[in-house]
Amino acid sequence: MKKYLIVLSMCLLLIIGSSYVVTNYFLVRNDPVVLYTATSSENKIIQQKLKNLGYYTGNIDGILGPLSLSAIKKFQKDNGLVVDGIVGPKTATKLGISSSSSTVSSSDLYLLAKCVYAESRGEPYVGQVAVAAVILNRVKSSEFPNTIAGVIYQPYAFTAVTDGQINLEPDTTAYNAARDALNGWDPTYGCLFYYNPAKTTSSWIYSRQVVVTIGDHVFAL
Repeated sequence: MKKYLIVLSMCLLLIIGSSYVVTNYFLVRNDPVVLYTATSSENKIIQQKLKNLGYYTGNIDGILGPLSLSAIKKFQKDNGLVVDGIVGPKTATKLGISSSSSTVSSSDLYLLAKCVYAESRGEPYVGQVAVAAVILNRVKSSEFPNTIAGVIYQPYAFTAVTDGQINLEPDTTAYNAARDALNGWDPTYGCLFYYNPAKTTSSWIYSRQVVVTIGDHVFAL
């Protein structure tokens, strides 16, 4: 009887120990899947980004558990990234997150979506993302204003501002295209200009190096 109790006790200890190892393995894999240092505020940013993109449906609680992990993996798969559930530099860039950048304000997103809609509605989706990307590339360039509003409202920069179409309300597609560009998708590979050859009256624009044509727009450096 005594030997039986000893064996039973050892079995229970093994089961408890195994459960601890398994539980902590999933904690290691599921929770600290964040860029650089795992903090609640960074986790919330990741969750909010995923939720905005339709990948995450849970609470914004700063805890990257199984639901968050599933959303991260789905996002990675859809964006051609390594599907490991870890928000490293490449996944973070696609989400529009960096250790030094802050989230884009809702007013900036709204304005970017308005310009996308006004300038490129009717274009293929990738072409709408490309228009948004050009605006963001200009923000990053020393040749242009350093804000989204500054770039869009720079005199004579966009036809839609000149003719008033910028005041149209953007649709869901334009919002999604703006978000994708903000999250790092740049189908233009860094272009600062685009034009429609059938409509442009500027001879200067033809001097720019053409990189890609998407729909009716030519994108150039």
